Order: sequence, then structure tokens, then C-alpha cells
Amino acid sequence: QVALVESGGGLVQPGGSLTLSCASSGFSLANYAIGWFRQAPGKEREGVSCIRPNGGITYYADSMKGRFTASRDNAKNTVYLQMNSLKSEDTAVYMCATDPGCVGDPLLRGQGTRVTVSS
Repeated sequence: QVALVESGGGLVQPGGSLTLSCASSGFSLANYAIGWFRQAPGKEREGVSCIRPNGGITYYADSMKGRFTASRDNAKNTVYLQMNSLKSEDTAVYMCATDPGCVGDPLLRGQGTRVTVSS
């Protein structure tokens, strides 16, 4: 069975860092664009970033540029999201998904991992 599984979420203080991981099972994600999305309490889902098979990256919001970095290790079937200088407004459930063409349309989705930024 094919799936994506996120890990790495947790509680972090403002200004801190976290690295989220998204691992595939049942298939190789080397040929897939993988998007990160997040949904904060009471808000709609928003796109965070998308990394293409060739490593090209799209960041969907200016607020994340310079703070968030997507990367991938195809040999490990894993995509990462390094998040630095975290703010309280980054608190959300973060989900990875296949995102063909990096158009912000999540298809195969993981279950999500919760990130809480709080002192």
C-alpha cells in the first residue's frame, strides 16, 4: 500500500527550529513533486512549498522564504522541510503530499504532523 508518513513535529519556542520529514512507503518518490501544506486552527489549508524531482523548489508564501527550506533525498525516499526562526503563527498541522506540477493540489496525502510554536 502506498503512503506518505510525516514526522518531526513537536513543541518549539519562538525563534527555534524544526525539521520535518516525509517518507514514502510502497513507492519511490524520486519521480514525484512533493508539496508541504499546513493548516492552522480555524484556518484554511495553505501551501508551504513544493520540491520537484530535479530539486527545484517553489515557496508558496513570501513569509516562508528565507525561513523554510525544502530538500529531498531520493535514495532515502524522503523529503524534508527545515523550518527556522519559527513564529507563533507557524503553529499548524503540516502535511506532505504528492503535488504534480507543483500547482498546490495535494493528491496522495500524509496524515500530518503537528507543530506548535509557543513559549
